[in-house]
Amino acid sequence: MEHKQSTLSATIGERVRQHRLRRGWTLDQLSESSSVSRRMLINVEQGSANPSVGTLLKLSDALGVGLPDLVEPPETGAIKVTRGGDGALLWSGEAGGRGILVGSVETPDVVELWDWSLGAHDMHASTAHTPGTRELLQVQEGSVSLDVDGQRHALATGDAITFPGDLPHSYANPHSAHARFTLTVFEPGRAPTHRRETTHA
Repeated sequence: MEHKQSTLSATIGERVRQHRLRRGWTLDQLSESSSVSRRMLINVEQGSANPSVGTLLKLSDALGVGLPDLVEPPETGAIKVTRGGDGALLWSGEAGGRGILVGSVETPDVVELWDWSLGAHDMHASTAHTPGTRELLQVQEGSVSLDVDGQRHALATGDAITFPGDLPHSYANPHSAHARFTLTVFEPGRAPTHRRETTHA
């Protein structure tokens, strides 16, 4: 698992660097645009950091690309299979929870498919995503408490909810039993930079 995480960190670092250089930005310019410290950016680009989902979202927003464009291998065809255990592990909770990006679709919009698990009393807070982002969550095991901008929703196994991802939100497991949910994130108008450059050339 450690080797896999270091490979992911190296991939993220190379992608961030490529997109930064494609824009002709210095580290300082990306730092200013993303509100991520220069030291953190250096560590990310060198592959020595394990950036949080929040940091990755700040970088993807600043670079004008979808999150999958920073963490997933480039597509080699119209069909892409992600085998069990091969997704990008982008969050680990103190109680054993995990947030794994298992797939995505990129058109002019970005759609992400996540497999989330929360250990006993685990919680993950997320800042507001880009305007127009929507999320769709279904609980597969246990119970999940979803807070969207101060509105709390208790969800049991099988329950599903759609909510605006452009508001601050958090996912929590209020119980001692393991919880798991599937999350789909729709982010409009976030095509990868290289496609944008081709379109606007």
